[in-house]
Amino acid sequence: MSQSVSVIATVLNEAASIDRLLRSLAGQTRPPDEVVIVDGGSTDGTTEALEAFRRQAPFAMQVLVRPGANISAGRNAAIEAAAGPIIAITDAGVRLEPDWLERLVAPFAAEPAPDVVSGFFVPEYRSLFELALGATTLPRLEELDPEVFYPSSRSVALRREAWAQVGGYPEWLDYCEDLLFDFALRDAGYRFAFAPDAVVHFTPRSSLRAYYRQYYRYARGDGKADFWRYRHALRYGTYLIGGPLLIALALWHPAWLLLGAAGVAAMLRGAIRRLWPHVQGLPWRERAIALAWTPVIRLVGDVAKMLGYPAGIAWRLRHAPPGPWPKRQW
Repeated sequence: MSQSVSVIATVLNEAASIDRLLRSLAGQTRPPDEVVIVDGGSTDGTTEALEAFRRQAPFAMQVLVRPGANISAGRNAAIEAAAGPIIAITDAGVRLEPDWLERLVAPFAAEPAPDVVSGFFVPEYRSLFELALGATTLPRLEELDPEVFYPSSRSVALRREAWAQVGGYPEWLDYCEDLLFDFALRDAGYRFAFAPDAVVHFTPRSSLRAYYRQYYRYARGDGKADFWRYRHALRYGTYLIGGPLLIALALWHPAWLLLGAAGVAAMLRGAIRRLWPHVQGLPWRERAIALAWTPVIRLVGDVAKMLGYPAGIAWRLRHAPPGPWPKRQW
């Protein structure tokens, strides 16, 4: 591919993980023409680590410090500073496969060429909890439909002109910002392609508390952006109406417990199906522990979403962010 490619990322207090991102960037089979990283005001030595790497980096590199900038503002600042017509975007805390960039930008040489290329991302595990969390909450590659897959900004490339045309990432949105950006690109008519071999590795949250906080923020972002009304309504109906009703019926006649058990099994079926291939080589005790995490993860995630979503709606009612929203987001 003859066009130059700029890789951009945002970071904040990533001293413990920044080295693996930088080393994986330096080891790319198709080196980036430049790298632009925006630091949102780190206080743990991340900025110093970036500067030390920049001085001996095998590619042109800029480190921009923007204290207080959220992810959207950081990405916009990085893309604004980048020179390449093709922008590849990744995230802090990840490790890139050596051929990530090569595979991610290869579709731009096709005819007709896409405007946006989605890569893929897979979890790396350090504990049974992380294994259970990553395997049960993330889709497997074979489950995805490329026609309706919205890329994560952990692994995506796009034409700079497309970013400019839709106004960049929405700086008023702190979570789910990449999804709203994807919707804007789709609505503007830009062509998407899927590069499943452009793989990024990331580590899931390491504790139940961190996972709860993550999904609370995701749901709050849904409320701010007016995403997935029907999905959230279904969740409230299941827990606040269906659950209590089944309990009342079970108290009246124990046979209703069977229906409740069937409902729980149906809710967990997809998560267990995703998890099972990952635990095949483990001892039975570890398999049982990983499987036991599944209902806990589902419950905690659902509670986080049910609490986060109304907080986001309240924010939206107070601040009236720009719209309107396409109906497919509901």
